[in-house]
Amino acid sequence: MPLTPQQAFVDCPHAAAESGGIRRMAYWQWADSACASPETVLVCVHGLTRQGRDFDVLAQAMAPHMTVVCPDVAGRGDSDWLADPMGYQVGTYVQDMLALLAQLQAKTVYWVGTSMGGLIGMVMASLPNSPIQRLVLNDVGPSITKSSLLRIAEYVGAPLRFDSVQQGADYMRAVAPGFGPHTDAEWLALSAPMLRPKDGAWGLHYDPRIAAPLAFLQLPEVDELLAQAEAATWAAYDAIRARTLVLRGAVSDLLTAETVREMGQRGPQARAVEVAGVGHAPTLVAADQVALVRNFLLEA
Repeated sequence: MPLTPQQAFVDCPHAAAESGGIRRMAYWQWADSACASPETVLVCVHGLTRQGRDFDVLAQAMAPHMTVVCPDVAGRGDSDWLADPMGYQVGTYVQDMLALLAQLQAKTVYWVGTSMGGLIGMVMASLPNSPIQRLVLNDVGPSITKSSLLRIAEYVGAPLRFDSVQQGADYMRAVAPGFGPHTDAEWLALSAPMLRPKDGAWGLHYDPRIAAPLAFLQLPEVDELLAQAEAATWAAYDAIRARTLVLRGAVSDLLTAETVREMGQRGPQARAVEVAGVGHAPTLVAADQVALVRNFLLEA
């Protein structure tokens, strides 16, 4: 029988909620009573505008082997919004994930991070005494193309309203061709958790102010700022000791093949797999994509 995830929350006091009080982060926990290794926790973290239910298919595949936890990053899904929108940055998210791991009392941690979730994972895995032993970076690395950031900034935070869930799903399909081919049923399953009823219509599930930090892309010194961020991220990557796999969509506009090659030579010397027919980013829904992750996480 298919498993049903249980929703839980963790207090994240490092940045206040929009209400001014202690902020909560929602997460979805998949636990199989017959799990072979319940003390091992797989944390799956989504991309910039997504939410934790993106990983339903992967979680179903991994739950017989380990506990699976899929958080809604701050400002997304059922998690509280931040009082200060400039807090929607990796530093805040890392503090939230540390609070989550403390609540879970996780000692052995595996991490799958798509795009933004992979950036969070790189920082988490670079910390001294990090519990992360295996790390999957899904179409993300220390170097991110400026053109992809400008593309993302064009649609993030737009005040959209839809007449139905299907209309919202059709919109998301149009703006995310990089996700690759999906059946209509697969796409609707990915899209429905992204929508919330609002004033007699449907809106996207996230705080539109998550776009605020992207305003730096319009500054005259943007290239210098991007270079500084890239250097800091490479330093974090070089400090990683976890066994690492990087997945790249073969036509990704965010993660270049050159960056992937360098990731194989530096730091954890990541193993790399390219996913044909996909851009940014593989959704880990297709059976072959799930198998890539499952086999890496379970290999001796």
